[in-house]
Amino acid sequence: MSDLARFSINQMTVKQLSMPELVDACVELGVPGVGLWREPVQSYGLEETAKLIMDTGLTVTTLCRGGFFTAIDPQERSRALTDNRRAIEEAARLGTDTLVLVSGGLPPGSKDLHGARERIADALGELGPYAERHGVRLAIEPLHPMYAADRCVVSTLSQALDLAERFPAEQVGVAVDTYHIWWDDTAPAQIARAGATGRIHTFQLADWTTPLPKGVLDGRGQIGNGAIDMREWKGHVEAAGYTGPIEVELFNEELWARDGREVLAETTARFVEHVIR
Repeated sequence: MSDLARFSINQMTVKQLSMPELVDACVELGVPGVGLWREPVQSYGLEETAKLIMDTGLTVTTLCRGGFFTAIDPQERSRALTDNRRAIEEAARLGTDTLVLVSGGLPPGSKDLHGARERIADALGELGPYAERHGVRLAIEPLHPMYAADRCVVSTLSQALDLAERFPAEQVGVAVDTYHIWWDDTAPAQIARAGATGRIHTFQLADWTTPLPKGVLDGRGQIGNGAIDMREWKGHVEAAGYTGPIEVELFNEELWARDGREVLAETTARFVEHVIR
């Protein structure tokens, strides 16, 4: 098996590349998979993106993102559900079976984490069957607790699985992202829990580097530059039965300021060095 057989580059890692540039660079470097984001797909065109991917033989490993289910206002919730149905349809058209969910933070003025999580469950109950009919699975991504207030009230794999397990695994599972869970000493057991019921829908890598930048959302470090043992986490998901793509998703201003093809080549080399060998 090639060292890159399971490698996927998330589009956000090299967001400076246009869609055709991204696809060309992947083909040139032998990268077999891409994780796409809805905004650049919509900008380039859904049908145009689907054709471009199909023509080059790349695999779309995930589409990001759906979610933001925590609004209290009925009209806001209705709009969110409509948008997520559209995201499911887009994922199906692009040929991926996984839509990654960022579940949403606390609504303005609210301090009710439990209520917010229950509204996520309500949304999953409506969207899960719709996703299954389209051949798409919903992957709840727990985000580091520093994002709980404004982006994602699901902070641990345990919380994500407590939600996912209310529904069939064919509808709802989890995204395992090293950047968000590496600090949690219960995460390996939760990965095993997820694997036992087939709920690891995607595995993503990013390193944790310090000092944190002013905008922590853009703080995901290049593989090998930070505190996370990537081989260890790969071992955890494989022990749980996961053999699917391994997607590198980096938010990093310094990387975005560089030549995108150079960043992709570097990331490919880092993947082989710090994950595979």
